[in-house]
Amino acid sequence: MLLDIDALKAAPVEQTPYPHLVLPFFLPRAHLADAIRDYPAIDMAGVFPLDTIEGGATFRQIVADMQSRELRDVIAEKFDVPLDDHGTMITVRGCARATDGKIHADATFKKVTLLLYLNDEVWPHQGARLRILRSPTDLEDYVAEVPPNGGTLVAFKCVDHAWHGHTSYEGVRRYVMMNFVKDQAALQREVARHRFSAGVKKLKRAFGIGKIA
Repeated sequence: MLLDIDALKAAPVEQTPYPHLVLPFFLPRAHLADAIRDYPAIDMAGVFPLDTIEGGATFRQIVADMQSRELRDVIAEKFDVPLDDHGTMITVRGCARATDGKIHADATFKKVTLLLYLNDEVWPHQGARLRILRSPTDLEDYVAEVPPNGGTLVAFKCVDHAWHGHTSYEGVRRYVMMNFVKDQAALQREVARHRFSAGVKKLKRAFGIGKIA
């Protein structure tokens, strides 16, 4: 396993304003360059389902580690959510556009969200730093701001007030997102929606629309 499960076991879960944790170097530094090299080539904004993109060996191993039973058990214990009968949905982002990052809470049919950032070790930009928010209306009212440094994990329980967002940024911003979902019908609908959206994006790109510089 490439991911540092022992560090995840030791990471504290903050309860304010909703259960969340931040773990730098969940993917250790030693694997970061290989992860970036093997990351899928995505030059458009938006998220892509795992089966619509292709990455190299290190990327595939990271995805397998995220889907492991060991990680599932640790997340279930930390967030006090039984996950044995939950499916997982993995989506992948390569770029952000300037209009991304609006305040939102993930749909509550998702029980826990994990975001693993796979950018350079140090994020040099002021924008695109994830903010853990107290409210749905004020991006400046945050308890934590997390730069998407390579290897950093953010995980949170998908309660109805799990507000988050980030300030404007356009360019490369890589992450793998995994959601635990119990409702299989909702999971299938969401995956189908993302597949359709990915197909539309790729069609637009063929006509030179939507590519991020």
